[in-house]
Amino acid sequence: MEFLIPSRTARPADDPIFALNTEAQARKKSGDPVINATVGVLLDDDGKLAVIGAVVEALRSVPPEVGAAYAPIAGPPAFLQGVIDDLLAGRPEASFATAVATPGGSGALRHAITTFLEPQQMLLTTGFYWSPYKTLADEADRTLATFRMFDDKGRLDIADFERKLAGVLDAQGRALVFLNTPCHNPTGYSLDEKDWNGIVDVVGRAAGRGPITVLLDVAYGRYAKEKLDETFAPALRLADKAMVLFAWSASKSFTQYGLRVGALVALCPDAGKRARVQNALTYASRGTWSNCNAAGMTAIARVLADPDLRARVDQERAAWKDLLDRRVERWNALATAAGLGYPRYDGGFFTTVFCEDAPRAAARLREEGIFVVPVQGALRVGLCSVPERDIERLVDGLRRATNP
Repeated sequence: MEFLIPSRTARPADDPIFALNTEAQARKKSGDPVINATVGVLLDDDGKLAVIGAVVEALRSVPPEVGAAYAPIAGPPAFLQGVIDDLLAGRPEASFATAVATPGGSGALRHAITTFLEPQQMLLTTGFYWSPYKTLADEADRTLATFRMFDDKGRLDIADFERKLAGVLDAQGRALVFLNTPCHNPTGYSLDEKDWNGIVDVVGRAAGRGPITVLLDVAYGRYAKEKLDETFAPALRLADKAMVLFAWSASKSFTQYGLRVGALVALCPDAGKRARVQNALTYASRGTWSNCNAAGMTAIARVLADPDLRARVDQERAAWKDLLDRRVERWNALATAAGLGYPRYDGGFFTTVFCEDAPRAAARLREEGIFVVPVQGALRVGLCSVPERDIERLVDGLRRATNP
């Protein structure tokens, strides 16, 4: 007799990325000279987790009775306002934004999927995507569809986006689009103004056919070449054509992956719609995780609101970003010289190397002690965890594995 419902009987035991990371760590402990480019955390050149000390100070300052208490279901007002200001301070869109706290960016994605799509409907995203997008959709009894990410010139394929968006609207009468930018996971590609102009035009033409929601996953945004708000400024023109959402996370921006502090922010110019969205998201929170991490939200709210503390956090983050940028620069020099095929990459935790048989190439690399993540048609490379001194060996291994 099987007690699990049929759709849950064949679930994998572990996320494949975390499984590869576990194997890489075990090999390293046994003495193998391992390069671990799998999991998305920023490590220093000694392999230690990069941590922003001023954030830790803020966490330690939270009174025990505050950290131990229930937080409001939607999140503390100071935290929610801090997140909105972090994204939109000084912009008129901040006046019609609403937000709800979530356990990390993943919680924000979950709420978007279940609030803006009906069961069995499909989420639309780029052909290369963070694999948990599919997991989140599947677990919520939704599906995932993709459009071709890159055209023949290596730019975002706007034409295929328009075709696939039209197909989704024809099939289900509404659309939810996930765009992971800047510093896309897994490719490292950041949408530029030309890409955004194309997206805005496509969504504008399609908006009359049904409600369209566009979610910007900005988890890695603080490691982009440009300032965060400048990277998505063109997208704000969508606010009068579509529902614009932001999946905001403290995991990468504040190097607090385990704190599980995030938020979903929605832009709603109409006050009535804004109230309904806020109510729906708060209700969804109560029906899933109920409350988020009180101590974490209190500390992050302080970091966002205290000018002196915020300045210290920004300064520390800038130093870690410089470390990552040096790796990106080294990668671009060596990977270009080696003839590797990969997207435009000027910042962020990851890039990808195009490869016809990614599982075979990844297996070959593991034999050499080089761990990367195979995705459809490419190998994801997490430079966030690779010391600069190891990039030459990494590139050489990739060259041989992808050009047998």
